[in-house]
Amino acid sequence: MIWSSLWASFALLIHPVLAVNFPFEEIQLTAADIAVNRDVDFGNATLTTKYSGTTCKAFPGSPDWPPEDEWTALNETIDGVLLKPLPVASACYAGQAYDAARCRYLISPMSGLRRAYLDDPLAVLTQWPQGATCLASLKSQGNCTQGGFPVYVAKVTTVKHIQAAVNFARNRNIRLVIKNTGHDFGGRSVGAGSLSIWTHYLKSFEFLPSYTLGNYTGMAVRFGSGLETQELFNYMALHNITVVAAGPGTVGANGGWFGYGGHGNLASYYGLGSDQGLSLEVVTADGRLVTADPFTNPDLFYALRGGGAGTFGIVTSVVMKAYPPIYTIAQSVNFALGSEVFWRGISLYYEFSKKIAEAGGIAFSYIYPLGNKSFSFTGSNTFPGMTAAQVSDFMQPLYTDLNSIGINITNPTFLFPTLFGSRRGQSGESPSNTRYRSRFFPSANWDDANLWNRTVAAIRLAVEEGGYTFHGNSHVATADVAGWPGRDSAVNPAWRKSIMHAMLVGEQPLGMSPSEAEAEQNRVQQYMDVWRQLTPSSGSYMNEGDPEEPNWQQSFYGANYPKLLAIKQARDPWGLFWAATTVGSEVWEVKTEDGYPGSQNGRLCRAAD
Repeated sequence: MIWSSLWASFALLIHPVLAVNFPFEEIQLTAADIAVNRDVDFGNATLTTKYSGTTCKAFPGSPDWPPEDEWTALNETIDGVLLKPLPVASACYAGQAYDAARCRYLISPMSGLRRAYLDDPLAVLTQWPQGATCLASLKSQGNCTQGGFPVYVAKVTTVKHIQAAVNFARNRNIRLVIKNTGHDFGGRSVGAGSLSIWTHYLKSFEFLPSYTLGNYTGMAVRFGSGLETQELFNYMALHNITVVAAGPGTVGANGGWFGYGGHGNLASYYGLGSDQGLSLEVVTADGRLVTADPFTNPDLFYALRGGGAGTFGIVTSVVMKAYPPIYTIAQSVNFALGSEVFWRGISLYYEFSKKIAEAGGIAFSYIYPLGNKSFSFTGSNTFPGMTAAQVSDFMQPLYTDLNSIGINITNPTFLFPTLFGSRRGQSGESPSNTRYRSRFFPSANWDDANLWNRTVAAIRLAVEEGGYTFHGNSHVATADVAGWPGRDSAVNPAWRKSIMHAMLVGEQPLGMSPSEAEAEQNRVQQYMDVWRQLTPSSGSYMNEGDPEEPNWQQSFYGANYPKLLAIKQARDPWGLFWAATTVGSEVWEVKTEDGYPGSQNGRLCRAAD
């Protein structure tokens, strides 16, 4: 039986890889590796119809948790890249890791700028889902515990490392998480009692001056899944090209941003991030590296573009469209008032934002409550491919309307073009506890005057009464803009019909009790329910959505969910890849130690039927 299993593994391995993008993908798990360590043998999804393991994933202290010698064996298989790290803030707590100088550095602004968190194997940039069990503070009390952080981290640099970690987690029933930069608002890069696959150092890049696949012929780029957006911009500058990318430089250029759609300054002009995908290399739940494109594994190609990261496989590299260099003009609209005039101005701006989006631009804005019924508004409008004079002329009708109601601001005339693909300096991030709840506002809300007035009133209610910050991002990422093959993807259908991605933004205060967190969630949902009533067939963008979103299957995936669920069940019958509100995640739940809603600080178990 053992030899037949080994022969099956060997037979699968002797077939040459048809198309890998980089040398690190050529280094794969071999039959010799499996002969030494049977825990890293491949799976076979065709022989597994559904999960048949124990009620819960293995957990430290449980009888099925692998002993140290088995973790040591895994480490040997993956060339010594298995880490068992302490939380970065353990330097602030009494014990062997205590380091006063390091702690002072962690709470200083320099720690973010110098990437102390971004390059840490455990750290994530939103703390509350982890359980906030080890926070950096000069006045730390109690103990620093692992909480929702993984127990082990595989610092992968080859496909072999990923395959072995995937197979070990599947065969030993261990919770698996995936992390690049930790730039995540919903707790998808943490998980108590887990093994993490850290893709942060898969940073290979290549510019392809000519690339043909199906209906596409043009320039392309291919890069590893650890590349950050700021690094991608530097490659754009080097090769004098444009690639659709996120705004913040520390966001992964692939990963969750790409997996759930991914918006940026070129969303109305060239489409979403996932619309640019031409081919992906991905390690699936059975441990095998496969190519996914319109003609090879088309089910995975469909799902991985908009249907979610971290649930169908681990993308190791991607081929994306590239375009000639393009210049953008950034123009701002800002005002602060404490009267009805402010909200009339808000209505005028957001009504006009539809025109900005339809002209190929984006309107990126915030409304901040200042107290005493005073508010400030900041709007940054970006126009690709237009001259300064064209932008000034385009925006003048908005300024005329704002001036007519008493908002006396001037249309700026000193506007300068900026090369989109210009060089970026290396930056970092520090953790926070920003929490988003969001909704796509469809075009229909602009087309009906009564519905539009109710929409603006709903925004006002959440800001004025609720005290939340409003964040609007107006763009049109239609199927026509997406082109081929982007139009045929798992992107939330609501996105294709929307004008604005509307968000309520607030902080999730650390130290909240579970009951306080639940009360706050109930409170904000009262305002979100008003938005849902005004957008009954719309949805939400998961990357900036609520990890406790009601009816999340419809909100995040829309009519695509049944198809995505079928792909998930066929490709991952073991339920290996799991994160909150990803496809198929409803059959599992985190049993938190303190009952904190949305926390990942607990054991992952099968959900009650």
